[in-house]
Amino acid sequence: MIPSLDELMLPMLKFLGDGQEHSMREVEDHLAKVFNLTEEEIAQRYEVSGDSIFKNRVSWARTYLLKAKLIDAPRRGYVIITDRGRDVLAQNLTRLDCKFLEKYPEFFSFYNGSKPKGPTINGGDEVRTPEEEISENLDQLNQALKDDLLQRVLSLSPARFEMLVIQLIVRMGYGGSFEEVSQLLGKAGDEGVDGVIKEDVLGLDNVYIQAKRWTQGSIGRPEVQSFVGALQGKGANKGIFITTATFTKDAWQYAESLKGIKVVLIDRDKLLDYMIRYNVGVHVDRVLEIKKIDEDYFLED
Repeated sequence: MIPSLDELMLPMLKFLGDGQEHSMREVEDHLAKVFNLTEEEIAQRYEVSGDSIFKNRVSWARTYLLKAKLIDAPRRGYVIITDRGRDVLAQNLTRLDCKFLEKYPEFFSFYNGSKPKGPTINGGDEVRTPEEEISENLDQLNQALKDDLLQRVLSLSPARFEMLVIQLIVRMGYGGSFEEVSQLLGKAGDEGVDGVIKEDVLGLDNVYIQAKRWTQGSIGRPEVQSFVGALQGKGANKGIFITTATFTKDAWQYAESLKGIKVVLIDRDKLLDYMIRYNVGVHVDRVLEIKKIDEDYFLED
């Protein structure tokens, strides 16, 4: 489990207790070993910024220790413990957190002056970085958006839902233009499929579509199996099953077990995620830019 920002500060300070300069890469490697982090945990990234969660928290732990003057940055990418930092280690603390650091005026001014922009406490002792605050707030906004979007989609007529599917498919890069896809979709409504699109603008392969606007219940294996049978009847080996409902476990397992034919299942959550990602039925309200120091800019020639 990736340690929190607070959990990283004391081990970092202890590592620097030898009084030597250490690169942040050394610090990160040491902390990863201390907390027995796996490669998968180290590779985990924030959804919003794409930054490494572990490295981001290490970076903020470094910032906090710097602001409290427990460590210093003698040169780019390196840190070293200060006399104040040695004094803290001499106290044999079991935990070093923001509450403790607030005793230092330099940190108190920085930490309280930056709220709510600085890392905040979540329900007690855990401190989160600004990126984590942004990610959680974005998750809440997206969930509220998805709830509202689902109600709008379920209120559509079958024909309007079909148009939505067309727009989404085109936005995802399939089938060429909206006009081209709309001419193909709906012409194969019999024989167990709702439409057919070209996999690419050159029309090298056909992808058949089944679209179900269900307001309740789940789609099970029999429905997916029927769709597969329709594909085989047309000599096709690729299909997309889109629904506003959910698929049962048996349906997912069946789709994954198919040989020689590929069926992609898009359930309610995936449909809404794709609509948001490709701006179908939604628009960008505002853009948030997160800027960081360009280290290369400050390199001496």
